[in-house]
Amino acid sequence: MLFWIVAGLILALCVTFVATALRARSDDARPDVAVYRDQLKELDRDRDRGTLSSEESEAARTEVARRLLAADKAGGKTMRGPGNLPLGLALIAVPVIGLSIWTYLAIGAPGYPDLPLQSRIAQIEAGRADRPDQATAEAAIPDRIDTSRADITQMAAELKRVLVDRPDDLRGWQLAVQTQTGMNDLEAAWRSQNRVLALRGDDATAEDFALLAEIMILAADGYVSPQAETALAEAVRRDPRNGTARYYAGVMYAQGGRPDRAFAIWRALIADSTPDAPWLDPIYGQIERVSVLAGDPTPVDQLPQPRGPTADDVAASEDLTPEDRIEMIGNMVQGLSERLATEGGAAPDWARLITSYGVLGRTADADAVYQEAKTVFAADPDALDTLARAADLAGLTP
Repeated sequence: MLFWIVAGLILALCVTFVATALRARSDDARPDVAVYRDQLKELDRDRDRGTLSSEESEAARTEVARRLLAADKAGGKTMRGPGNLPLGLALIAVPVIGLSIWTYLAIGAPGYPDLPLQSRIAQIEAGRADRPDQATAEAAIPDRIDTSRADITQMAAELKRVLVDRPDDLRGWQLAVQTQTGMNDLEAAWRSQNRVLALRGDDATAEDFALLAEIMILAADGYVSPQAETALAEAVRRDPRNGTARYYAGVMYAQGGRPDRAFAIWRALIADSTPDAPWLDPIYGQIERVSVLAGDPTPVDQLPQPRGPTADDVAASEDLTPEDRIEMIGNMVQGLSERLATEGGAAPDWARLITSYGVLGRTADADAVYQEAKTVFAADPDALDTLARAADLAGLTP
């Protein structure tokens, strides 16, 4: 009710301004009338100053008054005829009021109370808390188990029988997860992964919990249930940089009406990812729309760029063949080099590129980047220290 009162007062105020303008227009629209009135005032001032005698002033006033009456009479037929002011007011006020009411009824929400941001967030979070659980979501998904390969199906059945007698066989349950996932028996797979977590106890890793969440989400056809959210939260608690868990956390918030959180999570994840991260393509396919919903429209080309390889990336490549390792690092280094060449970057990014060139044995390239970076950050002592340490790791300094 308060809204309608305020809206009515605003409309009434607008109409009052319009009526005032129309009345002023009708009274002063003829410039000759205004001139004659000014002349009458000027004659009075001349008489008071003694410039004109009383007889001269009276004769002049009579002539000006005659012209004023004639002009006023002629103008009144067109400018001040009966009904012009109400008609003009109606022609303006009725469409304005009618269009305003129609627009609000079409796109507004009559009868709804005010919804401040905090209240809306509270409603969204309450809705997220009451969303369907894993079992409900899976019940709506048709059975898609792949039994086309008889050997795999038989192996899965045999493994299931073995695990009945050996419930604490960790390796057996891990194999069950792989086998059931390969058959698309995802409900059985995430239950097997739950058993893996129980057997590993405190030794369970962030990757173990992220895998559980991912299988549950796939089993629910992409829906992030409260149970999957719990697994994601545990994965992030054990490793805040776990990419799989962070990606699906963004999916969860996007589904639950919190695009602001989804956008923040994905934006940070892109900046922390290497160019070959598997979650980048699905993020890029959604993040522009999510950014718009979050109130921060951001094109993909304005997002942070994936980083180059770190020492952890290099260490993770130790299990690869030398050729594969060099190719992997080279691809990541190339992406980082191109980004710094076109967009620039912070001192740690330059330092990472210098170190990476050193790992690849490309000392000349590392030195060239180091020299360029020293020029870029010549006025920043802290940045120069960071670059010097990277140069030392790359073997450029004694």
